[in-house]
Amino acid sequence: MKQEKILILDFGGQYNQLIARRVRECSVYCEIRPYSMPLSEIRAFAPAGIIFTGGPSSVYLPDSPKVDPGVFALGVPILGICYGCQLMAQLLGGEVTAAGADTAREYGKTRTHYDAACRLFSGLPGEGISWMSHGDYMARIPAGFRLAAHTEACPTAAIADEARGFYGVQFHPEVSHTERGTQMLRNFLYGICGCTGTWTMGDFCRRTVAQLRARIGQGRVLLALSGGVDSSVLAALLAEAVGSRLTCVFVDHGCMRKNEGDEVQAAFQKWNIHFVRVDASARFLEKLAGVTDPQEKRRVIGAEFGYVFLDEARKFGITKADFFAQGTIYPDVIESGKGDADVIKSHHNRLLPQEVIESFQAVLEPLDHLFKDEIRQLGRELGLPEYLVTRQPFPGPGLAIRILGEVTREKLDILREADAIFREEIGKSDCAAQCSQYFAVLTNARSVGVMGDGRTYDNTLALRSVTTSDFMTADWTRIPYEVLDRCSTRIVNEVKGINRVVYDITSKPPATVEWE
Repeated sequence: MKQEKILILDFGGQYNQLIARRVRECSVYCEIRPYSMPLSEIRAFAPAGIIFTGGPSSVYLPDSPKVDPGVFALGVPILGICYGCQLMAQLLGGEVTAAGADTAREYGKTRTHYDAACRLFSGLPGEGISWMSHGDYMARIPAGFRLAAHTEACPTAAIADEARGFYGVQFHPEVSHTERGTQMLRNFLYGICGCTGTWTMGDFCRRTVAQLRARIGQGRVLLALSGGVDSSVLAALLAEAVGSRLTCVFVDHGCMRKNEGDEVQAAFQKWNIHFVRVDASARFLEKLAGVTDPQEKRRVIGAEFGYVFLDEARKFGITKADFFAQGTIYPDVIESGKGDADVIKSHHNRLLPQEVIESFQAVLEPLDHLFKDEIRQLGRELGLPEYLVTRQPFPGPGLAIRILGEVTREKLDILREADAIFREEIGKSDCAAQCSQYFAVLTNARSVGVMGDGRTYDNTLALRSVTTSDFMTADWTRIPYEVLDRCSTRIVNEVKGINRVVYDITSKPPATVEWE
Protein backbone atom coordinates (compact mmCIF):
# COMPACT_ATOMS: atom_id res chain seq x y z
CA MET A 1 0.00 0.00 0.00
CA LYS A 2 1.34 3.43 -0.92
CA GLN A 3 2.37 5.43 2.14
CA GLU A 4 0.47 8.61 2.96
CA LYS A 5 2.98 11.43 3.39
CA ILE A 6 2.76 15.02 4.56
CA LEU A 7 5.59 17.37 3.61
CA ILE A 8 6.46 20.06 6.17
CA LEU A 9 8.51 22.91 4.71
CA ASP A 10 10.65 24.50 7.42
CA PHE A 11 11.00 28.30 7.60
CA GLY A 12 12.97 28.36 10.88
CA GLY A 13 10.34 28.61 13.62
CA GLN A 14 10.83 27.27 17.16
CA TYR A 15 7.80 24.94 17.01
CA ASN A 16 8.37 23.33 13.63
CA GLN A 17 9.14 19.85 14.90
CA LEU A 18 6.11 20.09 17.14
CA ILE A 19 4.00 20.29 13.98
CA ALA A 20 5.52 17.00 12.84
CA ARG A 21 4.84 15.47 16.22
CA ARG A 22 1.15 16.45 16.05
CA VAL A 23 0.88 15.03 12.54
CA ARG A 24 2.41 11.74 13.69
CA GLU A 25 0.03 11.69 16.66
CA CYS A 26 -2.71 11.59 14.03
CA SER A 27 -1.04 8.42 12.62
CA VAL A 28 0.11 10.17 9.44
CA TYR A 29 3.73 9.97 8.29
CA CYS A 30 5.52 13.26 7.65
CA GLU A 31 8.96 14.63 6.93
CA ILE A 32 10.43 18.08 7.55
CA ARG A 33 12.44 19.52 4.69
CA PRO A 34 13.99 22.98 4.16
CA TYR A 35 11.81 25.61 2.50
CA SER A 36 14.35 25.68 -0.36
CA MET A 37 13.46 22.11 -1.41
CA PRO A 38 13.37 22.15 -5.25
CA LEU A 39 9.97 21.85 -6.87
CA SER A 40 11.05 18.70 -8.69
CA GLU A 41 11.83 17.02 -5.37
CA ILE A 42 8.53 18.15 -3.88
CA ARG A 43 6.74 16.62 -6.85
CA ALA A 44 8.74 13.37 -6.49
CA PHE A 45 7.93 13.25 -2.77
CA ALA A 46 4.26 12.99 -3.79
CA PRO A 47 2.80 14.51 -0.62
CA ALA A 48 -0.87 14.17 0.27
CA GLY A 49 -0.56 17.66 1.71
CA ILE A 50 2.01 20.37 2.49
CA ILE A 51 2.42 22.47 5.64
CA PHE A 52 4.37 25.75 5.68
CA THR A 53 5.79 26.33 9.18
CA GLY A 54 6.26 29.50 11.16
CA GLY A 55 9.49 31.48 11.12
CA PRO A 56 11.16 34.57 12.59
CA SER A 57 11.35 36.66 9.41
CA SER A 58 8.92 39.07 7.72
CA VAL A 59 7.72 38.01 4.27
CA TYR A 60 7.98 41.51 2.80
CA LEU A 61 11.74 41.77 3.44
CA PRO A 62 13.92 41.14 0.36
CA ASP A 63 15.99 38.40 2.00
CA SER A 64 13.12 36.57 3.71
CA PRO A 65 12.84 32.82 2.95
CA LYS A 66 10.52 32.00 0.06
CA VAL A 67 9.17 28.80 -1.42
CA ASP A 68 9.03 28.11 -5.17
CA PRO A 69 5.63 29.57 -6.23
CA GLY A 70 5.16 26.53 -8.44
CA VAL A 71 4.14 24.62 -5.33
CA PHE A 72 0.71 26.23 -5.60
CA ALA A 73 0.16 24.62 -9.00
CA LEU A 74 0.74 21.04 -7.84
CA GLY A 75 -2.88 20.47 -6.92
CA VAL A 76 -1.91 19.57 -3.34
CA PRO A 77 -3.66 21.00 -0.24
CA ILE A 78 -1.49 23.48 1.68
CA LEU A 79 -1.74 24.74 5.25
CA GLY A 80 0.29 27.83 6.18
CA ILE A 81 1.01 28.47 9.85
CA CYS A 82 1.96 31.98 11.07
CA TYR A 83 4.85 32.98 8.76
CA GLY A 84 3.67 30.24 6.39
CA CYS A 85 0.22 31.82 6.29
CA GLN A 86 1.65 35.25 5.52
CA LEU A 87 3.96 33.81 2.87
CA MET A 88 1.03 32.15 1.12
CA ALA A 89 -0.89 35.42 1.18
CA GLN A 90 2.07 37.42 -0.15
CA LEU A 91 2.95 35.00 -2.96
CA LEU A 92 -0.65 34.68 -4.13
CA GLY A 93 -1.26 38.43 -4.46
CA GLY A 94 -2.17 39.56 -0.95
CA GLU A 95 -0.40 42.19 1.12
CA VAL A 96 1.46 41.69 4.40
CA THR A 97 2.67 44.64 6.47
CA ALA A 98 4.04 45.33 9.93
CA ALA A 99 1.18 45.53 12.42
CA GLY A 100 0.40 48.76 14.20
CA ALA A 101 1.16 49.24 17.88
CA ASP A 102 -2.50 48.89 18.88
CA THR A 103 -3.88 46.53 16.22
CA ALA A 104 -3.10 43.11 14.78
CA ARG A 105 0.05 42.42 16.86
CA GLU A 106 -0.70 39.46 19.10
CA TYR A 107 1.36 37.30 21.45
CA GLY A 108 0.18 34.50 23.70
CA LYS A 109 -3.30 33.16 24.43
CA THR A 110 -5.92 34.99 22.37
CA ARG A 111 -9.68 34.53 22.16
CA THR A 112 -10.42 33.60 18.55
CA HIS A 113 -13.68 33.30 16.60
CA TYR A 114 -13.90 30.53 13.98
CA ASP A 115 -16.14 29.99 10.97
CA ALA A 116 -17.32 26.41 11.51
CA ALA A 117 -18.41 26.25 7.85
CA CYS A 118 -14.71 26.20 6.93
CA ARG A 119 -13.47 22.60 6.64
CA LEU A 120 -10.38 23.42 8.71
CA PHE A 121 -12.60 24.28 11.69
CA SER A 122 -15.30 21.67 11.11
CA GLY A 123 -16.76 20.35 14.35
CA LEU A 124 -15.19 23.11 16.47
CA PRO A 125 -17.08 25.58 18.66
CA GLY A 126 -17.49 29.07 17.29
CA GLU A 127 -14.77 30.45 19.55
CA GLY A 128 -11.80 29.32 21.61
CA ILE A 129 -8.28 30.19 22.72
CA SER A 130 -5.45 30.16 20.19
CA TRP A 131 -1.73 30.79 20.69
CA MET A 132 -0.62 33.85 18.72
CA SER A 133 2.92 35.03 18.06
CA HIS A 134 3.03 37.56 15.24
CA GLY A 135 3.98 41.19 14.69
CA ASP A 136 2.99 41.27 11.01
CA TYR A 137 -0.48 41.53 9.53
CA MET A 138 -2.29 40.42 6.36
CA ALA A 139 -3.65 43.80 5.32
CA ARG A 140 -5.17 42.33 2.13
CA ILE A 141 -5.93 38.67 1.47
CA PRO A 142 -5.44 37.16 -2.02
CA ALA A 143 -8.21 36.78 -4.56
CA GLY A 144 -10.16 33.56 -4.09
CA PHE A 145 -9.61 33.51 -0.33
CA ARG A 146 -12.12 34.35 2.37
CA LEU A 147 -11.78 35.14 6.06
CA ALA A 148 -12.24 32.05 8.25
CA ALA A 149 -11.31 33.33 11.74
CA HIS A 150 -10.80 36.62 13.53
CA THR A 151 -9.82 38.05 16.90
CA GLU A 152 -10.52 41.38 18.51
CA ALA A 153 -7.26 42.80 17.16
CA CYS A 154 -6.83 40.84 13.95
CA PRO A 155 -9.59 40.36 11.33
CA THR A 156 -7.39 37.95 9.32
CA ALA A 157 -6.64 35.28 11.95
CA ALA A 158 -7.33 32.58 9.34
CA ILE A 159 -7.96 32.54 5.59
CA ALA A 160 -9.20 29.83 3.23
CA ASP A 161 -9.43 29.11 -0.48
CA GLU A 162 -11.39 25.87 -0.23
CA ALA A 163 -11.64 25.39 -3.99
CA ARG A 164 -7.85 24.92 -4.18
CA GLY A 165 -7.43 23.48 -0.69
CA PHE A 166 -5.28 26.38 0.59
CA TYR A 167 -5.60 27.41 4.24
CA GLY A 168 -3.65 29.81 6.44
CA VAL A 169 -3.75 30.50 10.19
CA GLN A 170 -1.98 33.31 12.06
CA PHE A 171 -1.87 31.23 15.24
CA HIS A 172 -0.07 27.99 16.15
CA PRO A 173 -2.43 24.99 16.23
CA GLU A 174 0.48 22.69 17.08
CA VAL A 175 1.09 24.05 20.61
CA SER A 176 -0.93 22.79 23.54
CA HIS A 177 -2.06 26.34 24.42
CA THR A 178 -4.32 26.38 21.33
CA GLU A 179 -7.61 24.76 22.26
CA ARG A 180 -8.51 21.95 19.84
CA GLY A 181 -5.44 22.69 17.75
CA THR A 182 -4.84 18.99 17.12
CA GLN A 183 -8.41 18.68 15.85
CA MET A 184 -7.71 21.48 13.36
CA LEU A 185 -4.64 19.62 12.10
CA ARG A 186 -6.62 16.40 11.98
CA ASN A 187 -9.28 18.17 9.90
CA PHE A 188 -6.56 19.22 7.48
CA LEU A 189 -5.01 15.75 7.31
CA TYR A 190 -8.19 13.69 7.10
CA GLY A 191 -10.92 16.00 5.83
CA ILE A 192 -8.85 18.05 3.36
CA CYS A 193 -5.83 15.89 2.38
CA GLY A 194 -7.78 12.62 2.47
CA CYS A 195 -5.36 10.75 4.76
CA THR A 196 -6.61 7.65 6.59
CA GLY A 197 -3.96 7.30 9.34
CA THR A 198 -1.79 4.28 8.57
CA TRP A 199 1.54 5.29 10.19
CA THR A 200 2.70 3.89 13.56
CA MET A 201 5.84 3.95 15.72
CA GLY A 202 6.36 0.35 14.63
CA ASP A 203 6.66 1.61 11.05
CA PHE A 204 9.23 4.21 12.15
CA CYS A 205 11.20 1.54 14.00
CA ARG A 206 11.32 -0.87 11.04
CA ARG A 207 12.15 1.88 8.56
CA THR A 208 14.92 3.33 10.75
CA VAL A 209 16.53 -0.08 11.35
CA ALA A 210 16.53 -0.72 7.60
CA GLN A 211 18.02 2.72 6.91
CA LEU A 212 20.75 2.19 9.52
CA ARG A 213 21.67 -1.20 8.08
CA ALA A 214 21.91 0.26 4.61
CA ARG A 215 24.01 3.22 5.70
CA ILE A 216 26.38 1.41 8.08
CA GLY A 217 26.92 -1.63 5.87
CA GLN A 218 29.68 -3.74 7.45
CA GLY A 219 31.04 -0.83 9.48
CA ARG A 220 31.18 -0.64 13.26
CA VAL A 221 29.47 1.84 15.57
CA LEU A 222 30.71 3.49 18.75
CA LEU A 223 27.73 4.72 20.79
CA ALA A 224 27.95 7.45 23.42
CA LEU A 225 25.85 5.80 26.13
CA SER A 226 24.71 7.86 29.13
CA GLY A 227 22.25 5.32 30.49
CA GLY A 228 19.38 7.76 30.00
CA VAL A 229 16.25 7.06 27.98
CA ASP A 230 17.53 8.51 24.70
CA SER A 231 20.86 6.69 24.47
CA SER A 232 19.34 3.47 25.87
CA VAL A 233 16.71 3.42 23.14
CA LEU A 234 19.37 4.19 20.53
CA ALA A 235 21.48 1.30 21.87
CA ALA A 236 18.55 -1.08 21.34
CA LEU A 237 17.89 0.34 17.88
CA LEU A 238 21.53 -0.02 16.80
CA ALA A 239 21.80 -3.48 18.33
CA GLU A 240 18.83 -4.46 16.15
CA ALA A 241 20.55 -2.98 13.10
CA VAL A 242 24.20 -4.07 13.47
CA GLY A 243 24.34 -6.57 16.34
CA SER A 244 27.84 -7.29 17.65
CA ARG A 245 29.39 -4.46 15.61
CA LEU A 246 28.05 -2.01 18.23
CA THR A 247 30.22 -0.83 21.13
CA CYS A 248 28.53 1.22 23.87
CA VAL A 249 30.85 3.51 25.83
CA PHE A 250 29.61 4.94 29.13
CA VAL A 251 31.75 7.87 30.26
CA ASP A 252 31.59 8.57 34.00
CA HIS A 253 32.61 12.22 34.08
CA GLY A 254 32.33 12.55 37.86
CA CYS A 255 29.15 14.64 37.63
CA MET A 256 26.68 11.77 37.92
CA ARG A 257 23.95 11.49 40.54
CA LYS A 258 24.46 9.37 43.64
CA ASN A 259 25.26 5.72 42.72
CA GLU A 260 24.27 6.39 39.11
CA GLY A 261 27.41 5.06 37.46
CA ASP A 262 27.04 1.71 39.19
CA GLU A 263 23.32 1.56 38.33
CA VAL A 264 23.97 2.20 34.64
CA GLN A 265 26.69 -0.42 34.52
CA ALA A 266 24.51 -2.99 36.28
CA ALA A 267 21.59 -2.34 33.90
CA PHE A 268 23.58 -2.67 30.68
CA GLN A 269 25.74 -5.61 31.67
CA LYS A 270 22.52 -7.65 31.58
CA TRP A 271 22.28 -6.96 27.84
CA ASN A 272 24.10 -8.93 25.21
CA ILE A 273 26.07 -5.91 23.98
CA HIS A 274 29.66 -4.74 24.24
CA PHE A 275 29.53 -2.27 27.17
CA VAL A 276 32.55 -0.25 28.32
CA ARG A 277 32.69 2.04 31.36
CA VAL A 278 35.33 4.76 31.46
CA ASP A 279 36.15 6.65 34.67
CA ALA A 280 37.16 10.08 33.38
CA SER A 281 36.14 12.13 36.43
CA ALA A 282 39.63 13.49 37.10
CA ARG A 283 40.17 14.82 33.57
CA PHE A 284 36.69 16.45 33.43
CA LEU A 285 37.13 18.20 36.77
CA GLU A 286 40.56 19.42 35.72
CA LYS A 287 39.07 20.93 32.53
CA LEU A 288 36.21 22.54 34.50
CA ALA A 289 38.47 24.20 37.09
CA GLY A 290 37.76 27.93 37.18
CA VAL A 291 34.96 27.76 34.58
CA THR A 292 31.80 29.60 35.66
CA ASP A 293 29.98 30.61 32.44
CA PRO A 294 27.16 28.13 31.60
CA GLN A 295 27.85 28.02 27.87
CA GLU A 296 31.56 27.56 28.48
CA LYS A 297 30.83 24.68 30.87
CA ARG A 298 28.78 22.97 28.19
CA ARG A 299 31.45 23.60 25.57
CA VAL A 300 34.21 22.18 27.79
CA ILE A 301 32.16 19.10 28.69
CA GLY A 302 31.03 18.50 25.10
CA ALA A 303 34.59 18.74 23.80
CA GLU A 304 36.04 16.50 26.50
CA PHE A 305 33.34 13.88 25.89
CA GLY A 306 34.44 13.84 22.27
CA TYR A 307 38.09 13.36 23.13
CA VAL A 308 37.31 10.53 25.59
CA PHE A 309 35.26 8.74 22.95
CA LEU A 310 38.04 9.24 20.43
CA ASP A 311 40.55 7.69 22.83
CA GLU A 312 38.26 4.69 23.30
CA ALA A 313 37.70 4.34 19.56
CA ARG A 314 41.43 4.10 19.02
CA LYS A 315 41.68 1.41 21.70
CA PHE A 316 39.10 -0.71 19.85
CA GLY A 317 40.69 -0.11 16.44
CA ILE A 318 37.70 1.86 15.17
CA THR A 319 38.69 3.83 12.08
CA LYS A 320 37.39 6.52 9.75
CA ALA A 321 35.38 3.80 8.01
CA ASP A 322 33.24 3.42 11.15
CA PHE A 323 30.51 5.50 12.79
CA PHE A 324 29.90 7.47 15.97
CA ALA A 325 26.35 7.56 17.36
CA GLN A 326 24.63 9.62 20.02
CA GLY A 327 21.09 9.90 21.35
CA THR A 328 20.34 13.48 20.29
CA ILE A 329 16.60 14.24 20.34
CA TYR A 330 14.75 17.19 18.88
CA PRO A 331 14.59 19.51 21.93
CA ASP A 332 18.43 19.24 22.02
CA VAL A 333 18.57 20.35 18.40
CA ILE A 334 16.15 23.25 18.80
CA GLU A 335 17.65 24.66 22.01
CA SER A 336 21.16 24.39 20.55
CA GLY A 337 20.05 26.55 17.62
CA LYS A 338 18.67 25.09 14.37
CA GLY A 339 18.56 27.09 11.15
CA ASP A 340 17.36 30.57 12.09
CA ALA A 341 16.34 29.55 15.64
CA ASP A 342 18.09 31.19 18.59
CA VAL A 343 20.61 29.28 20.71
CA ILE A 344 18.87 28.75 24.05
CA LYS A 345 21.59 26.52 25.49
CA SER A 346 24.13 24.40 23.66
CA HIS A 347 23.63 20.73 24.45
CA HIS A 348 26.87 18.83 24.97
CA ASN A 349 26.15 16.41 22.13
CA ARG A 350 26.01 19.33 19.67
CA LEU A 351 29.52 20.47 20.63
CA LEU A 352 31.80 17.68 19.40
CA PRO A 353 35.22 18.97 18.29
CA GLN A 354 35.68 18.90 14.53
CA GLU A 355 38.65 16.56 14.76
CA VAL A 356 36.46 14.02 16.58
CA ILE A 357 33.75 14.24 13.93
CA GLU A 358 36.36 13.84 11.16
CA SER A 359 37.74 10.70 12.82
CA PHE A 360 34.57 8.79 11.87
CA GLN A 361 32.79 8.24 8.60
CA ALA A 362 29.74 10.03 10.01
CA VAL A 363 27.90 10.94 13.21
CA LEU A 364 24.62 9.03 13.49
CA GLU A 365 21.71 10.77 15.25
CA PRO A 366 18.64 8.79 14.10
CA LEU A 367 16.46 10.06 16.97
CA ASP A 368 17.00 13.77 16.35
CA HIS A 369 13.48 14.26 14.99
CA LEU A 370 11.70 12.67 17.96
CA PHE A 371 10.39 14.08 21.23
CA LYS A 372 10.86 12.45 24.64
CA ASP A 373 7.46 10.76 24.74
CA GLU A 374 8.05 9.37 21.25
CA ILE A 375 11.44 8.04 22.38
CA ARG A 376 9.65 6.17 25.16
CA GLN A 377 7.16 4.72 22.65
CA LEU A 378 10.04 3.58 20.46
CA GLY A 379 11.72 1.95 23.47
CA ARG A 380 8.60 -0.08 24.18
CA GLU A 381 8.43 -1.04 20.51
CA LEU A 382 12.00 -2.37 20.82
CA GLY A 383 11.12 -4.35 23.94
CA LEU A 384 13.10 -2.34 26.50
CA PRO A 385 12.17 -2.85 30.16
CA GLU A 386 9.78 -0.27 31.57
CA TYR A 387 12.25 0.98 34.20
CA LEU A 388 14.57 2.13 31.40
CA VAL A 389 11.80 3.54 29.21
CA THR A 390 10.36 5.67 32.03
CA ARG A 391 13.69 6.77 33.49
CA GLN A 392 14.04 10.42 34.51
CA PRO A 393 15.82 12.59 31.92
CA PHE A 394 19.35 13.50 32.95
CA PRO A 395 21.49 15.97 30.99
CA GLY A 396 24.76 14.81 29.49
CA PRO A 397 26.82 17.40 31.45
CA GLY A 398 25.15 16.03 34.60
CA LEU A 399 25.38 17.90 37.87
CA ALA A 400 27.91 20.32 36.36
CA ILE A 401 25.02 22.41 35.01
CA ARG A 402 23.07 22.07 38.25
CA ILE A 403 25.90 23.78 40.13
CA LEU A 404 25.90 27.50 39.44
CA GLY A 405 29.41 28.83 39.26
CA GLU A 406 32.59 26.76 39.40
CA VAL A 407 32.25 22.98 39.70
CA THR A 408 34.28 21.37 42.50
CA ARG A 409 34.32 17.94 44.15
CA GLU A 410 32.97 19.47 47.38
CA LYS A 411 30.00 21.05 45.59
CA LEU A 412 29.32 17.84 43.68
CA ASP A 413 29.25 15.84 46.91
CA ILE A 414 26.86 18.33 48.54
CA LEU A 415 24.52 18.35 45.56
CA ARG A 416 24.60 14.57 45.14
CA GLU A 417 23.35 14.01 48.69
CA ALA A 418 20.67 16.72 48.54
CA ASP A 419 19.43 15.58 45.14
CA ALA A 420 19.20 11.97 46.34
CA ILE A 421 17.00 13.02 49.27
CA PHE A 422 14.70 15.06 47.03
CA ARG A 423 14.34 12.22 44.53
CA GLU A 424 13.73 9.71 47.31
CA GLU A 425 10.96 11.78 48.89
CA ILE A 426 9.26 12.46 45.54
CA GLY A 427 9.47 8.75 44.72
CA LYS A 428 7.67 7.89 47.96
CA SER A 429 4.96 10.52 47.48
CA ASP A 430 1.61 10.36 45.68
CA CYS A 431 2.68 13.15 43.31
CA ALA A 432 5.53 11.25 41.62
CA ALA A 433 3.46 10.52 38.50
CA GLN A 434 2.97 14.27 37.91
CA CYS A 435 6.70 14.99 38.00
CA SER A 436 8.17 14.55 34.51
CA GLN A 437 11.60 15.67 35.72
CA TYR A 438 12.74 16.70 39.17
CA PHE A 439 16.13 17.54 40.64
CA ALA A 440 18.08 19.83 42.96
CA VAL A 441 20.25 22.82 41.99
CA LEU A 442 23.13 24.14 44.07
CA THR A 443 22.83 27.90 43.60
CA ASN A 444 25.78 30.24 43.78
CA ALA A 445 24.13 32.04 46.70
CA ARG A 446 24.94 31.84 50.39
CA SER A 447 22.68 33.09 53.13
CA VAL A 448 22.58 33.51 56.90
CA GLY A 449 20.93 30.81 58.99
CA VAL A 450 20.84 29.58 62.55
CA MET A 451 21.52 25.97 63.52
CA GLY A 452 22.17 24.70 67.04
CA ASP A 453 21.88 28.26 68.40
CA GLY A 454 24.78 29.26 66.16
CA ARG A 455 25.02 31.45 63.09
CA THR A 456 25.61 29.75 59.73
CA TYR A 457 26.48 31.20 56.36
CA ASP A 458 25.89 28.37 53.89
CA ASN A 459 24.55 27.38 50.50
CA THR A 460 21.03 27.89 49.18
CA LEU A 461 19.61 24.84 47.42
CA ALA A 462 16.83 25.11 44.82
CA LEU A 463 14.40 22.29 44.08
CA ARG A 464 12.93 22.00 40.58
CA SER A 465 10.14 19.81 39.19
CA VAL A 466 8.27 20.16 35.88
CA THR A 467 5.29 18.50 34.26
CA THR A 468 5.43 18.08 30.48
CA SER A 469 4.95 15.64 27.62
CA ASP A 470 7.48 16.92 25.09
CA PHE A 471 9.96 19.10 27.08
CA MET A 472 9.56 21.92 24.54
CA THR A 473 7.15 23.55 26.99
CA ALA A 474 6.67 22.65 30.65
CA ASP A 475 4.77 23.76 33.73
CA TRP A 476 6.13 23.70 37.27
CA THR A 477 4.73 20.83 39.31
CA ARG A 478 2.33 21.62 42.15
CA ILE A 479 4.09 19.46 44.74
CA PRO A 480 2.09 19.34 48.03
CA TYR A 481 3.50 21.54 50.79
CA GLU A 482 3.91 18.60 53.15
CA VAL A 483 6.20 16.84 50.64
CA LEU A 484 8.29 19.98 50.15
CA ASP A 485 8.43 20.34 53.92
CA ARG A 486 9.85 16.82 54.34
CA CYS A 487 12.40 17.45 51.59
CA SER A 488 13.55 20.74 53.10
CA THR A 489 13.79 19.38 56.63
CA ARG A 490 15.77 16.32 55.64
CA ILE A 491 18.15 18.21 53.34
CA VAL A 492 19.01 20.90 55.90
CA ASN A 493 19.41 18.31 58.67
CA GLU A 494 21.31 15.68 56.71
CA VAL A 495 23.46 17.58 54.21
CA LYS A 496 26.27 19.64 55.64
CA GLY A 497 26.74 22.95 53.82
CA ILE A 498 23.06 23.77 53.09
CA ASN A 499 20.98 25.99 55.36
CA ARG A 500 18.20 27.16 53.04
CA VAL A 501 15.93 25.40 50.49
CA VAL A 502 13.75 27.15 47.88
CA TYR A 503 11.33 25.80 45.22
CA ASP A 504 11.37 27.00 41.60
CA ILE A 505 7.85 27.91 40.38
CA THR A 506 8.76 29.08 36.86
CA SER A 507 7.34 27.44 33.73
CA LYS A 508 9.10 26.86 30.38
CA PRO A 509 9.00 29.36 28.76
CA PRO A 510 10.15 31.82 30.04
CA ALA A 511 12.61 29.60 31.93
CA THR A 512 14.23 26.40 30.68
CA VAL A 513 13.93 23.13 32.59
CA GLU A 514 17.59 23.19 33.63
CA TRP A 515 19.04 26.29 35.30
CA GLU A 516 22.12 26.37 33.06
